[in-house]
Amino acid sequence: MPAVGRGGSRVAAKPRAKAPASPQAKRPAAKAEGAVAPRLNPKQILMIAGGVLTLALGVTLATGGRGQQIADAVSAGVSGKFGEAGFRLETVHVQGASALATPDIVRAANVHKDDPLLGLDLNALRERVEKVGWVEEARVVRLLPDTLVIAVKERRQLAVWQHGGRSVVIDDKGQVIPEADPASFTDLPLVVGAGGAKHAGEILPTLAQRPKLMARMEALVRVDDRRWDLRMKDGALIQLPAVDEEQALMQLEQLDLRSRILELGFERIDLRNPDVVAVRPRAPQPTPDLTATTTAAVTAPAEGV
Repeated sequence: MPAVGRGGSRVAAKPRAKAPASPQAKRPAAKAEGAVAPRLNPKQILMIAGGVLTLALGVTLATGGRGQQIADAVSAGVSGKFGEAGFRLETVHVQGASALATPDIVRAANVHKDDPLLGLDLNALRERVEKVGWVEEARVVRLLPDTLVIAVKERRQLAVWQHGGRSVVIDDKGQVIPEADPASFTDLPLVVGAGGAKHAGEILPTLAQRPKLMARMEALVRVDDRRWDLRMKDGALIQLPAVDEEQALMQLEQLDLRSRILELGFERIDLRNPDVVAVRPRAPQPTPDLTATTTAAVTAPAEGV
């Protein structure tokens, strides 16, 4: 159609010459900025990541220390891809630990929500957990897509050890559990004195077989790091020998069967000599003089007289 110029006059349109074809015109158009790349599914990402990790291992072996830097960078990129696939930490399960120990274990694990699950160093995590005083040994397992399981064997709390004005909880090997608050373990036996923690595990199982005696015992006292005294709740004392404690406790049981000595009360029982059991009876309590008290009350002058 002819173009219309100013004033309404017609201007013949000249045919436009075709521009010479450019070699670049045959290239495919570049992707528009901001276009969305096709998203890989988790299975594809795992396959790609596995190949990349294998390649990174080969590079590390071939190039030595420089390859380690390359491998670290590749590992970080792979962890990011795992995160994109949805393998991010959502839940931490702690198995085998008490309610008191669990918070310290989770704190030592030092993992956070949305961490790339497959990027976690499980060996380093296990070592951190095993440094917690509650823990004897640990095992760490990841469950895809979003769960971490920390299974521990907790140290068995044996007693509260009191020494040098300080009280701590010890395990059955005499090791201190620093995170354990003794105030939370009032049901554990009390062990007192130097060397008590080291040797408590040797005698407490023997005493535990005698619940009647344990119920009356207030503390197990280590004497000169050689032998034990049993301090009873009523203030009485049972002195055990340095060796053959179980034999001495059997003598005490026979004595109690004959005389009910544990119920009647005593001041001291000396079991240090295997041939002789020495019993010191409790001193009788003085009877109050009721007559003198009554007389004093009668003859006392009234206040203000």
